Amino acid sequence: MQEHEVHELFQRLREAMDPAIEYEERHEDFLVEFPQSGERMDRDGLRRLQETFPGSQAPKIQLRRVTGSGDVWFAESKIHYPDGTVFYGVTRVEFRDGKIWRETRYYAEPFEVPAWRASWSKPVVEELVAG
Repeated sequence: MQEHEVHELFQRLREAMDPAIEYEERHEDFLVEFPQSGERMDRDGLRRLQETFPGSQAPKIQLRRVTGSGDVWFAESKIHYPDGTVFYGVTRVEFRDGKIWRETRYYAEPFEVPAWRASWSKPVVEELVAG
């Protein structure tokens, strides 16, 4: 996959947040892993998760950065949940036959800079991927 194709796909999926559209972009042998919870789901399982999200409202996902080459890509995102919670996410995506074949999703909550290193660190300036 070319960078512009991957970027366009990731941006389109995050803007739509539509389980049916995402399902069609996944390979029939798709698997996703969530290392922090120890879960693995196939294509149908992830669609069920997306269709039954608590409160029937999916989070808003801002794509921050896309990097990679060939069939392996990473997407960095900022995730805004309906209850006001914010998480950062990194997704590792592998493509096969032009479809999303494997995904690994990592999530992290923001936290304050520890006092012991605050004097020499600088704040991150939020830069979103141009779309």
